[in-house]
Order: sequence, then C-alpha cells, then structure tokens
Amino acid sequence: MKLLHIAGLSVLFWLAGCATPPAPNPVAAAPAAAAPSAPVQASAPAVIPTGPLAPITAAEAASRGVAQLKPPADLWERIRRGFAMPNLEGDLVRQQEQWYVSRPDYMQRMTERSRKYLFHIVEELERRNMPTELALLPFIESAFNPQAVSTARAAGMWQFMPATGQYFELKQNVFRDDRRDVLASTRAALDYLQKLYGMFGDWHLALAAYNWGEGNVARAIARNQKNGLGTSYADLNMPNETRSYVPKLQAVKNIVANPDALHAELPLIENHPYFQSVTVTRDIDVDLAARLADVSVEDFKALNPSMKRPVVLAAGTPEILLPWDNAKIFERNFEAYSDGQYASWTAWSAPTTMTVAEAARRVGMNESDLRQVNTIPPRMLIKAGSVLIVPRSAKVQNDVASHVADNGQLSLTPEHVTRRTTVKAGKHDSVTSIATRYRLGAAQVAEWNHVSARAGFTPGQKVVVYLPLKSAGRAGARPGKHAGGSKSMKASASAHGKRKAKTARKH
Repeated sequence: MKLLHIAGLSVLFWLAGCATPPAPNPVAAAPAAAAPSAPVQASAPAVIPTGPLAPITAAEAASRGVAQLKPPADLWERIRRGFAMPNLEGDLVRQQEQWYVSRPDYMQRMTERSRKYLFHIVEELERRNMPTELALLPFIESAFNPQAVSTARAAGMWQFMPATGQYFELKQNVFRDDRRDVLASTRAALDYLQKLYGMFGDWHLALAAYNWGEGNVARAIARNQKNGLGTSYADLNMPNETRSYVPKLQAVKNIVANPDALHAELPLIENHPYFQSVTVTRDIDVDLAARLADVSVEDFKALNPSMKRPVVLAAGTPEILLPWDNAKIFERNFEAYSDGQYASWTAWSAPTTMTVAEAARRVGMNESDLRQVNTIPPRMLIKAGSVLIVPRSAKVQNDVASHVADNGQLSLTPEHVTRRTTVKAGKHDSVTSIATRYRLGAAQVAEWNHVSARAGFTPGQKVVVYLPLKSAGRAGARPGKHAGGSKSMKASASAHGKRKAKTARKH
C-alpha cells in the first residue's frame, strides 16, 4: 500500500508539473500562390519537466494555462472557448445585435441550418489554430445556405465569386460547382482568410478584404498612411457594406457568447460530427444514392449541394457526404444492390453546333426534357464540344471519364431568329448592294427574290430579305442610321464595366 501511495503522489506531481498545455500548431500554410500566414496569437512554449518532479505553487498554477479536462457540453461552448479575435465595440455592433435578436424566427432557421456544417468548420479552424469566430462567418455571408447566390454571382455558404473560386481550385463545370461544396469551399475560404491575415496581420482587416477585396483594402491603407491617418479597420474609408461587415460578425459572436444577456435562443448542436465522407466507386443517380443511404433527396442535396445534375460522377465527385449514422447503411446497401445499373444518366458531347431539337433527336430524348435536365433556356443553340447529361442505355458499361467529369462545359449561343421583311431598293441598288448592306449572302437575296445573283433592282422596287428580329425593325432606316449602333454598344460596355466594378466588392 505504501508503494502504491508513493506512486500515486509521483503521478500527481508529474501532472502538476505538466499543467501548461503544449503550444498550438502554427497556422497551416496557405496555397502556393498565397503569402504564408502569421500565427494567430503568441503562446508560451511548452513546459517540459526535467529532473526530479515537484509540485507547483498556487501562484505558478494561476500564471499558467491549464488544459481543460472536461469536453465542451455542446458545439456552441466549444466555439466560445476558441474565441481569439479582439472585440469590436460601437453603435454599429449594437444595431446589428438588435437586428438579429428582433428576428428570432430568422435566427432559429439560420442556426438550425448551420447544424449540418458547423462541426466540420470548427474542426478545420482548430486544426489550423485559427479563431473560432470565423466559424460564424457563413451566418453573415449566406445565412448558412450553401445554395445561396448573390446578384454579383457569388455562390455557396462562403460566397465565392467565380474567378476567386477558380484561383482556389474550386471546380465549376456542367456537373458541379465546388463553390457550394461543403468540404472544398470551407478549405478554400480558410485558405483565403489565412492568406489575407498574412497580408494585413489583423483579422478585422482580413475580413474587410474578404468582403471588399484585398486590393481595395490595401489601397485604403496606403491612402491613410499617405495622409498620416490610422490604418485600423475603424480608420479606413470603405463602402457601407464593408463598414457593417465586421460589426455583423461581432454581433453574432456576442449572441453566441452570451445568448441569455441578449434574450436570444440557440438550438442545441451536439459536439459531434454531423456527417462523414463516403467513397463512390461508380456513377450513381442522386435519387438512388439517397435511397441506398435511407435519407431524403432533400437531405442528400443539403450535404452535397455542389451537384448540378441528377447523377453523381465517380470520376469527378469520388466522395459524397452522408449523415453520420447513414454512411454505413449506404455502404452496405451499395454492395448488396443488384437491381440493375447504378446510373441512368451519362455524358454526351455535341459533335457540332446544333439546335436543342436536333440534340434531343440524336440522344433519343424529348426536347423539353433535355432542356430541363441540362438547364437550357429557349432560343439557344448548343455549341460544338458542349457536354450534356443524357439517358444512359443498358448497353453503356463504362462510367464517365475523368477528363469529362472534371472539365465538361455547356456552351450556348443565341439562335438567329429571322423575319420576312421587304425593303425599298434605292438608285443603282442590286442584289450585291442589298446583300452587303444587310450582311447577307448574295445568293440568298437572289433566291428570295427569284432573280440572278447579278441582277439589279429599279428604284423603289420592294426587295424581300430575311433579317434577325432586332435588325428587321431597322430595315427601313437609311444606311447612315446604323452608325448609332456604335454609340449604343459603347454605352452597353460602359454599363458592364460599372456592374463589374460593383461586383468586385465581393471577393
């Protein structure tokens, strides 16, 4: 017994000497193109006891970090423990708090929606030693809706613009949009935030850059430096949207930190993974995958929101996400499935530019069904090389190849809808001059008017031409009137530039 007592005391002394936890891992490196990130916060080096073990004093214990032995009761508590960003104060924060707490139904829907994704985001933040406040950012960006699309074409719960998504290797093709993918978009968003923190050394400025663009923030800082002004988030001159961006995040952080004080309710979210990844070895219909996993199609799509077509292509999406308890069910049912092929859809590449009706005839589909499954609007032609989803016959054994699954695009061009129009011939007009004026073929004009291609017209003679609908309305105008078109085109280009500048505020 005495030996056991001495051994027990030795263990206690050793634990006391090791009360300070090891230093957290440094922030994970951003992608090759990104600047390396600085550590989130300084921490004392690990205390490794050497020599004889001895108990520490109360003063020593109070001055050291002590590792928590009890796991967080729920995910909200885990997030609170990882808060590491400086708090922002001010009227804007108070206004945003009131906005959220005055809308309990909205808060409830938003936090319930986050249940599926929040655990994974917190895990990734902790792995990278990043502040867990950032797990709340999708509340601000998209209300945790992975299908959200802004007017500026930013998509997903992290709201990536197309070009930024491509920079961070988020595939955007006819089959999927990884800006909506839970795993891929979270990885890219945290890579981007680390890059921005490495650039500015301040989380508030990094968030401003995430919303407004790194170039805009860098220029705003340079202007303030030139004028001898401060360069913190509060000091910069920025658009109202960006000015309110961090206060919104701070308001949600305050609600999570102390919901009772703000008379808010947070649904219980267990500190446990909601989903797990399952490998897909064959192309499989979305409906069948959901049935084999014993989940609704709606729930399946909520965890796999990047998919744009009714089939999962194994070469392009080798993993799907399923609720934790349903992953094994899917694997078991997938192995036992023997009712026929897994996929009733496959990919088809258009050999030439053609109408939707022609494409439907070639693949044996109804035209409206082909339009619906491939999201083709009316009055559009399918350009050569475009990839479409079409029915897969029982004879097709091979799954879609990886180069098609990863790179397939659907390119469309407007149909040239024409209208029969008559124009009056002028002095010295001929088939050739009429054809040149309206950018038509001389042989066509001759055929429409039942004359030879070298024929001339008498002044005032009515000449039949078939013109695109937009041009047909101007057919009677004098040739000089067409000069107005260049001004219209310039105005259109100018408007496009303004729209582009406006959307640039979103990363």
